[in-house]
Amino acid sequence: MVDKKQIEQAVLTIIEAIGEDPKRDGLKGTPRRIADMYAELFTGLGVDPKKELVISFDEGHHEMVILKDIPFYSMCEHHFLPFYGVAHVGYIPKGRVVGASKLARAVEILARRPQIQERLTTQIAETVVEALAPSGVGVVIQAEHMCMTLRGVKKPGSKIVTSAMRGTFRSNAATRAEFMSLIGRG
Repeated sequence: MVDKKQIEQAVLTIIEAIGEDPKRDGLKGTPRRIADMYAELFTGLGVDPKKELVISFDEGHHEMVILKDIPFYSMCEHHFLPFYGVAHVGYIPKGRVVGASKLARAVEILARRPQIQERLTTQIAETVVEALAPSGVGVVIQAEHMCMTLRGVKKPGSKIVTSAMRGTFRSNAATRAEFMSLIGRG
């Protein structure tokens, strides 16, 4: 649970530390607004994404299922600046499939935590493996990081691409190539 009062106090301290007046008209509500924003941005803390994948359907399907271009927003844990982009999640079920919206919800839960992209990619793959026990899972994330855009090297438009392959997506080059081709990265 996010402690909004503690966040408000911390933001008040930051405002003062940069030499601004927290009582100035434009800044009066800023500590509260930032506390509310953090409460929203970090809703994935303490939530188990596997619970989203509990309900599945026995369709006898054994071919690749892909949900691509899942938009997400996360916060880099190193600078507390946003990174955002799209996730592509594919799996090969052993007969049982899950609703597509459930995959998107699992991505959302994991993104709504202080994160690094590499860990987020791995966590999505592991969540699908643990919840669905498929023959294989592939996850690719493309994201732009504001810590590279606003500060540091200042390279807007550059994207980091990460992948996590499990099961047949890792062991079978043809399966991996099919996945990459279908998400437009092949």
